[in-house]
Amino acid sequence: MKNYKVGIIGATGMVGQRFATLLENHPWFTVTALAASKRSAGKTYKECVESRWAMTTPIPKAMEDMIILDAANVEEVASKVDFVFCAVDMPKDQIRELEEAYAKAECPVVSNNSAHRHTPDVPMVIPEINADHIKIIDSQRKRLGTKKGFVAVKSNCSLQSYVPAVHPLRELGCNKVLACTYQAISGAGKTFERWPEMVDNLIPYIGGEEEKSEKEPLKIWGHIEGDQIVDTDDIAITSQCLRVPVSDGHTAAVFVSFDGEVPSEEKIIETWGNYKGRAQELELPSAPKQFLHYFTEPDQPQIKTARTLEHGMAISIGRLRPDTQYDMKFVCMSHNTLRGAAGGAVLLAELLCAEGYIEN
Repeated sequence: MKNYKVGIIGATGMVGQRFATLLENHPWFTVTALAASKRSAGKTYKECVESRWAMTTPIPKAMEDMIILDAANVEEVASKVDFVFCAVDMPKDQIRELEEAYAKAECPVVSNNSAHRHTPDVPMVIPEINADHIKIIDSQRKRLGTKKGFVAVKSNCSLQSYVPAVHPLRELGCNKVLACTYQAISGAGKTFERWPEMVDNLIPYIGGEEEKSEKEPLKIWGHIEGDQIVDTDDIAITSQCLRVPVSDGHTAAVFVSFDGEVPSEEKIIETWGNYKGRAQELELPSAPKQFLHYFTEPDQPQIKTARTLEHGMAISIGRLRPDTQYDMKFVCMSHNTLRGAAGGAVLLAELLCAEGYIEN
């Protein structure tokens, strides 16, 4: 596999920092550009983030002295890279404009942002679930008038805690889902030092999160029709999303119903254990060897031990049992800034490179 030159747009934020650590020793990708807002431009990466570095590992040595570029200088950044990761904190209309500007500069964008998730010809991909959706990029390029440039996005971090577990059950007739998510503070870009109000606290509201949790899976499970991705209509989802005093890791309590005969617990566990997606078939560098892990112990999976499973890229499931209102219920969890954010975007980029959509 050839080596790709990559940039991080929004490199100073928490997700940008996570991108930096994941890309430090990546076998395919080398960071050649770091960009952020105009106020950070011209400073070294270390100067910008040292006082608010939120990762448990140090600032990557190779990036410490890199000069931050102004993300608004699209041509300058694009000239230094084969593609960019984007994780910026801006109004959605400005994000859409910025990402399309990079795409039109023939610089592919792999985005962690939500702005383009419902753009009909922008694929929103979990590589183990709907890798085939990247084919819509051909239609997007026609709309944008580009040969190489495009935008691809990953889904919201809360989805990663339960959609992967629900996905294989759709083949068994799953048609209704209730998911209550318990989401870590890093999902808000915070640490306990910067958000002491969250210590010994729970906030039963995360703005916009429930709408994302209910609508985004419908696109992920949808299909390409002409020049757009059409949402599925064969499953209904309702959710509640709570912020809890956990540093990293989103947990979900999930209730599911089936159309027709309810599969046995043994059948469901077997289905999870046997499931593999395109990321495993291609043996992508960031892909977990076992995507879905089922724990038989009644008190598992727990955040502290399960969130780093397979470098934080696996999904942990447990407590499968019958329910009195729905057919079955279980709990599952994932690492929200690894599988859910930066790691999921890196895996998506690997898929796009392996399938020939990003060139170097």
